[in-house]
Amino acid sequence: MHKRHWIITGLLILLSLGFCFAQRDQHEIQRKQKELQKLRDDIEKYEKRILESDKKEQVTLGRLDDLERQSDLIRQLVQKLHDEELQLTTEIDTARSFIASLENQLHFLQSHYANYVRSVYKNGRVYDIEVLFSSKSINQLYIRIQYLKRFSEQRAKDLQGIAANKSELEQKNYTLQDKLQREHLLISEKTIEEHNLNKTYAARRTVLKKIRKDKTMFKKQLSRKTEAYGQIEKMITDLIEKERIRKEHEEAERRARELAEARKKNEKKILPEAPSLPESEEGTAGENFGLKKGKLRWPVKNGSVHAHFGNQVHPVLKTITQNSGIDITTPIGSAVYAVADGEVSVISFIPGFGNILIINHYNGYRSVYAHLSDILVRESQKIAEGAVIGKSGDTVERPLLHFEIWKEREKQNPENWLVKR
Repeated sequence: MHKRHWIITGLLILLSLGFCFAQRDQHEIQRKQKELQKLRDDIEKYEKRILESDKKEQVTLGRLDDLERQSDLIRQLVQKLHDEELQLTTEIDTARSFIASLENQLHFLQSHYANYVRSVYKNGRVYDIEVLFSSKSINQLYIRIQYLKRFSEQRAKDLQGIAANKSELEQKNYTLQDKLQREHLLISEKTIEEHNLNKTYAARRTVLKKIRKDKTMFKKQLSRKTEAYGQIEKMITDLIEKERIRKEHEEAERRARELAEARKKNEKKILPEAPSLPESEEGTAGENFGLKKGKLRWPVKNGSVHAHFGNQVHPVLKTITQNSGIDITTPIGSAVYAVADGEVSVISFIPGFGNILIINHYNGYRSVYAHLSDILVRESQKIAEGAVIGKSGDTVERPLLHFEIWKEREKQNPENWLVKR
């Protein structure tokens, strides 16, 4: 009897939890649908721009940017669809397991109730009366009356449990079918988007080939690169300013806390010179980076320097340009690694540089990675040295990774930092 009681109690709890989870699942589904729709809308926007370019039969660097942005967005959409598919698969497996458990519990309750019905059919209510009259004392009679009363109440609870169990089973089966349908639609959409991604890659390769044959495009690309260097420099300056404001704010909060504590202790109203702060994790990481000069790991496993730091003579146009970092030739899709511990500060897209990523190594040190075909981290994410942060891409010149190191506002020559190969 105790076992049946716990089963019924468990069923009621599961029903209430199921309602809460259903509400939470619905909110999560809506949130994800909004994210996916935003990606679809952005993809469509670039698709329209590319189609307009096709109508004019123009092969421009802007079109190349549009194709790169579109492929990046489609790749994000495919990844989100893939993640959702994996989550749905897990939820479907869990739902099937839960349904099997509910079916076992329902079978148990139905079996016990069937035994009770058979007993009543064989003996009838006369048997209950005989049991009462056969009591040897008033106390025994009272106990038997209470037992029969509770026994009858338990039968009613069993019926409630069977009804609740059946209702929960129906709901779970409905939810399972809904998840299976969503999984089917996701797989179908993912297949279509993967096909679209391959088409976009092919279109970008075609545009790149045409651009590489046009010297005027090289001149425009050089101009865009100069602008891109300026944008990165502005990003670094903005990050330094934000960092300064953050530290000032933290210092002000610290001094306010110390002042409040001093007042509580009836100490002097004016604090003495602020003591030095204890060494923080950020400070330690920054100092460690400073000690790595000449020993820093490379951002790619295989590759050689194509364009060095500083003044560079263009091999085709013979013009002189300023390089804020180094360009490392490496096969398309090569893993790109964080050169040291840090935190992702910026993920952005710059015409001429494509996808870029900036990592803060603290104490003023930052590293920049550009021409990424894919980014595998998110902003504010803590990164360990050697973590894969993205994949290298292709450029107007050739497949390569652009890499920079900064100390505050000062550009560093990465070759002085990287370990000799």
